[in-house]
Amino acid sequence: MRTRTLLVAVACFLISVSLFAQTPKPKLTLDEFFNSVGFTAVKVSPDGNAVVIGTERADWPQQIFRKELWLYRIAGSGGNLVQLTQSGHDGSPQWSPDGQWIAFLSERKTANGKDADASDDKDKEASQLFLISPNGGEAFAVTSGDDDVHSFAWSSDSKSIYFATRQPWTKQQNDDHKKDWKDVVRYRGDERGDVIFRISLEASLARHAALGTKELPTVEKESGATPGAVAVAHTPLRVDQLSISRDGKQLAFVTSSVSEREEKVEDIEIYLVDLTGNAAEVAPVRITKNEAVEGNLGWAPDNRHVFFQTSLGSVEAKYEDPQPRLYWVDSNTREVQRWFADYQGEVARYTPLPDGSVLCACRVGTEVQLQSQANPRASIVKREGWPGTYERPTASMQSPRVAFEYSATERPTEVYIADGPDKAAQARPITAFNKLFTERDLPKAKPYRWTSDDGTTVEGMLMYPPGKFEAKNLPMFVLIHGGPQDADGNHFEADWYQWDRLAATQGWLVFEPNYRGSTGYGDKFALQIVPEIVSKPGRDILAGVDALVKDGIADANQLAIGGYSYGGYMTNWLITQTTRFKAAVTGAGAVEHVANWGNDDTVFDDVYFLGGLPWQAPDRYRSEAAIFQIDKVRTPTHMVGGAEDIRVAVLENYLLDRALHELNIPSDLLIFPGEGHSLAKNPWHGKIKVREELKWLAKYGGVGGTNQ
Repeated sequence: MRTRTLLVAVACFLISVSLFAQTPKPKLTLDEFFNSVGFTAVKVSPDGNAVVIGTERADWPQQIFRKELWLYRIAGSGGNLVQLTQSGHDGSPQWSPDGQWIAFLSERKTANGKDADASDDKDKEASQLFLISPNGGEAFAVTSGDDDVHSFAWSSDSKSIYFATRQPWTKQQNDDHKKDWKDVVRYRGDERGDVIFRISLEASLARHAALGTKELPTVEKESGATPGAVAVAHTPLRVDQLSISRDGKQLAFVTSSVSEREEKVEDIEIYLVDLTGNAAEVAPVRITKNEAVEGNLGWAPDNRHVFFQTSLGSVEAKYEDPQPRLYWVDSNTREVQRWFADYQGEVARYTPLPDGSVLCACRVGTEVQLQSQANPRASIVKREGWPGTYERPTASMQSPRVAFEYSATERPTEVYIADGPDKAAQARPITAFNKLFTERDLPKAKPYRWTSDDGTTVEGMLMYPPGKFEAKNLPMFVLIHGGPQDADGNHFEADWYQWDRLAATQGWLVFEPNYRGSTGYGDKFALQIVPEIVSKPGRDILAGVDALVKDGIADANQLAIGGYSYGGYMTNWLITQTTRFKAAVTGAGAVEHVANWGNDDTVFDDVYFLGGLPWQAPDRYRSEAAIFQIDKVRTPTHMVGGAEDIRVAVLENYLLDRALHELNIPSDLLIFPGEGHSLAKNPWHGKIKVREELKWLAKYGGVGGTNQ
């Protein structure tokens, strides 16, 4: 009898374990989705034994995105992660070469150099340079003034920091300007260039020790400049990034226009400053002259070459927009060489390695994998790793260790560390900020290929509703990426811009097309968008929709479409080309190109895409504009825009809204105050955007509803 009772008990236990094992994971909710943590920086310490990490997360009560720094220390076979800063305004960390300090930029409020609570005032302060010890203690300000610090770099001996800021004005100069001009904005007249300063670490520590025991000296209050800072060089342009050679003899910097509007490619070049002389100031020497947008500077270990990437434009010829590339320039001869020249895809990010080689996160198709090259003429070596997306690779110059972000469609983004670039497949995670996503029933995804109208093979991603992987005849939402220099693939993202997982959770098959103009498919593919900047990719997208319907994957009677930025351009265009979409959600997308060219902060790429200035190619500006075919629209359309957007002027949203209202097409427009092109100010704006877009898709597309 006891044996039978025991058997029954064991059987019940096994059944309960089986049922527990089969219990499905809960679905992702809207609130959980918007509590994801993003990463703003990953930097390995000089000795390779620590990593400083920048994070960004929503602070709902304060209505800000909190930006904070964390420190991971390697200890034996493990390690520990601690929070370094808590102001909510900290980013752009850089280790001192000796590893004793971490410098960073912050918009935190300060009083005599002491932190004030982040909740006192969420209005933006001037970004200043701060220092903190990796061994603990409070951060303290190195710079002061009314103007932002634009960029900074450590000296090679860790004894000084160089920083760039707008030419400071004294209190008297500011008072005189206010007296003469009141609140009038002199659109170009008030612009002034940058000064590169040097301040010694010793002076910064002494000043920090003195503050708190006495008020700031009168001269400091009056001058507008950081006390103890010595001017090294002037430029009539803005300094976007500084980098100092490892031997400390040369400083490189890249410029942009003082207004931050990309109007002339000649404003964006690389300059050198000789740090070996005794002169108080040195005239910068330009070492590049091309029609490209340079950025992401870094000195090679040989102290001779300066690495840089291009995102727009061309180094070799007249302006064009191929995929992002990596180069270096010889600081002596000015010779420029391209790295990874034979690589079919995009060089997304890179890091120099101690042996002089380069490790890059490189995109081909829907994958971003680690590749390396010993020199510009050497073979490209694919590093062993996991399928998915590697981002922000960073290396130490004194250790083989590398760190990076990694994600895949079902693996949320975290930071990993590996004992060398050849050991990426054995990397271990050092953060778990997004662990909750692993406990939810996430959608599964896979690549999908089709043939466009001209015979070109095009690829994209299909993200299926949870539990319906590879099911047929599904309602489909076409979510179009921006850029166009971008691509969707095997990665994880959870924000107001990339909300495919929420749409899939609501029951949509999400189709993410990598149309002509996308990266990862070769330069020819990227350049074929010119000059048909919406009609050519539009045909790619519609061919993809046709193929999915023909293959029985998508339901032709339940189609919806949406996108933001360039994805908004495409959405606005495609609803003029077909009435098959039951609902559309669009954001920050142009419907015409003349006014958008005049208001855009990146005008030379518009001119390139459309084959000339508005008065040089008026027919193209008209034929590629949705507004002149807007009377064909029958699709209920939801619109959003940032009130201060100048990348795609918010007026484009008002223009589309007015046209749809005139045509009696169901529509709604949301304007987010204080926001620019990216909804980066207030997390509620992005959350409300997606909440209302999901409601719109449910109302007019007939699928899903909000998942609170």
